Amino acid sequence: MKNWEDIATTSEHHAVVEIKKSFHDGDYQDVEEGLTTLLDVMTRAEKRAIRSQLIRLMAHIIKWKIQPEKRARSWAATILNARNEIEAEQEYSPSLNRQHVEEIWERSLKQAKKEAETETGISTKDILELRWDEVFEVEYKI
Repeated sequence: MKNWEDIATTSEHHAVVEIKKSFHDGDYQDVEEGLTTLLDVMTRAEKRAIRSQLIRLMAHIIKWKIQPEKRARSWAATILNARNEIEAEQEYSPSLNRQHVEEIWERSLKQAKKEAETETGISTKDILELRWDEVFEVEYKI
């Protein structure tokens, strides 16, 4: 048996090539294992991408709140870009919907606060929460 986890995490393309070889060899059990593992790896990657963008988005909103004197168009652009990236991932993978974002919300907020605090040197202890509308609906402009 092939080490599908290693193959799929190294290269999705290589995994598909190996699955195709197993199919041509008639090893359908190997094909099923390869497809299952590849799907799992791809799903994990999509979830990491959503979480990463959510943290980036939240961190910039926190910085917007705690450093009003340093607000810049680039921050507004980053907020818009992160929202667009999350939306694109959700279009590609509808299971990464609002419910999924809500499930990772608190952990992402905690990480975003750490990142904003590290970058600015300003305590984020007064930021107890971010509301959905602040993260996904409010328009941030200079």
